[in-house]
Amino acid sequence: MLLEGKLLKGKELESLKKFLERMNLGYDQGIEYSACILNDNYEIIGTGSVDQNVIKCVAIDPEYQGQGLAAAIISNLVQYLFEKERTHIFIYTKPNNLAMFTDMGFYKILETPDILFMENRSQEFLSFLRELREETPREAYGERCKIGAVVANCNPFTLGHQYLLKKSLEQCDYLHLFILSDNRSTFSAMDRYQMVKEGIKSLDRIILHRTSDYMVSAATFPTYFFKDQAFGERANCRLDLALFASRIAPELHITRRFVGTEPYCEVTKAYNEELKKELPVYGIAVTEIERKTEDDIPISASEVRRCITRQDYEQMKKLVPDAVYEYLKKML
Repeated sequence: MLLEGKLLKGKELESLKKFLERMNLGYDQGIEYSACILNDNYEIIGTGSVDQNVIKCVAIDPEYQGQGLAAAIISNLVQYLFEKERTHIFIYTKPNNLAMFTDMGFYKILETPDILFMENRSQEFLSFLRELREETPREAYGERCKIGAVVANCNPFTLGHQYLLKKSLEQCDYLHLFILSDNRSTFSAMDRYQMVKEGIKSLDRIILHRTSDYMVSAATFPTYFFKDQAFGERANCRLDLALFASRIAPELHITRRFVGTEPYCEVTKAYNEELKKELPVYGIAVTEIERKTEDDIPISASEVRRCITRQDYEQMKKLVPDAVYEYLKKML
């Protein structure tokens, strides 16, 4: 019997959480749809869930493995995603499931000791890397060039972001700026990208990129976009950092990553701490730059959003570049 729903609630959700706990898995925040297979006693024996375009929390009771239950669950979840017109699908699971999900049409992007990250398009990640290379000028591949990177949401782009970029450029020859493509922020990915383009016009040697689904997304770092709910848990970001360090940075010769200090958000602060521990292992130096202040208060995108909410545009103008202020005015 197949039990399915956009979001399980009440006793059904508690049953799912207990089953996942027995399978040494947790129920992830952000899940919007789950499919469960029940035995004759109405007990869960297999499950899988969806968050955005990501399949996760897939587990089959060992007593029932080898009966095709995983294939039935994945088929159900894929159908749900295609009905939502989300045709580029990711899955992260345990490494010992590689053969099973390969047989179901998924392709490995990255494998760590703890996580196997796959997608349903064989060439998509390679196409993403090729696009990054095509956006990069030949001069940025010089043998002696110092190449840095900043990854940012810019929701919206502030004078704080601009300051971070200026200080980063002082320490490298070219700076790759990756703007998150995930659309769960206040401003759309397109608007954020356009605001950044406006905000960096006065800066040279910045190479602007979109991240697609491969950096700080529902797939690589699922807890990031719930940071306003302050889970108080350790940032789940090792997959994101491993993918950046082992597959993306080498393609662009990136050897430095810059971040701003984080006085407010615990998830971003935890991410920065993990970043400082993990990236040097791959030969990537991490530099943390003190955040720019306004009236002795660190500038933040969240404060800009609060200004918009209370319609305090005079204060907002102090926190964003003039071009971004004009862009925001047209939106509001």
